[in-house]
Amino acid sequence: MRRLVFLLTLVFLLALTGVAQASTLITRNPQGPVKLAVNQQGVAMLTVRVNGQTQHILAWGAINMSRGRLLLDYSGGTGSSGANWQTFRNTCGPYRGGAFPGSKLIVASCTARDGSHWAVQQWQRSILNYGGTTGSTEVRLSHWRGPVADLVVFSDWSRYGRSKTEKFAHLFGTYSFQGKPIGVGQATPQGVPLDDKGRNIYLDSLNSNYGVPTSGFQWRRVNGFLANRPYGQFCFEIGPKRQASTLLGQQFSGESTVNRYRVTSPGPGVTPDIRVEFAGPPSPYDPNWQLTMNDL
Repeated sequence: MRRLVFLLTLVFLLALTGVAQASTLITRNPQGPVKLAVNQQGVAMLTVRVNGQTQHILAWGAINMSRGRLLLDYSGGTGSSGANWQTFRNTCGPYRGGAFPGSKLIVASCTARDGSHWAVQQWQRSILNYGGTTGSTEVRLSHWRGPVADLVVFSDWSRYGRSKTEKFAHLFGTYSFQGKPIGVGQATPQGVPLDDKGRNIYLDSLNSNYGVPTSGFQWRRVNGFLANRPYGQFCFEIGPKRQASTLLGQQFSGESTVNRYRVTSPGPGVTPDIRVEFAGPPSPYDPNWQLTMNDL
């Protein structure tokens, strides 16, 4: 498995990544809290204020990886959902699904009468690679039953580095849903999936060498990459990149000065988005420890 990961051709995202195909993007940059309600017919309603206007957005028609994407009605009820915001009656109770990697992104959630779960998550997906810190806040809706996606991440050292004893950090892992791998079929040269099965994984570095804050902690985007077929596998070397040198004028790697990283990815189908925080490889470089990681 480890050798297969090393043989993958990694597709880098050169700047901003395109529209994600997962959970469901509802809107961007909400003003104030987002409210979630679900009626007995299984139609969800999000009440959100955007650009000074209150919107009532209805969603229905999909769960997990079945039945395609959620259908959306931004009119508040004149569409085909069969519901209307003015007479909408919430029957969704407190969320009973438990915590999962990515549940910290949830801003509203509930469990419907049929036992399925609905959640609204917010996070900044489209951030400039190689040191970006901010982007538009996306409001994303998910509907699922059972376990969520499993994003497994390991860290070790790259075969490359500044010297034989100072190697660049490297991460690898797999992405799956209920035992089935998540991997892209087709993608653009910039790494944007062209099918509903493709998922980008976004890597952030805490207090990276792109720019350490004068105090406290700050996440910076390093890059994004695809989970690949046939195993949902991915890998990434946190080392200097030609594109980063063009943008920054220097050879920064994006390595965390506190050895802390996170990856975030839209969930498969209409399931929740997943975020995993992890430590980089221990320092200094240990070839014996590296051999152990190579066997994974």
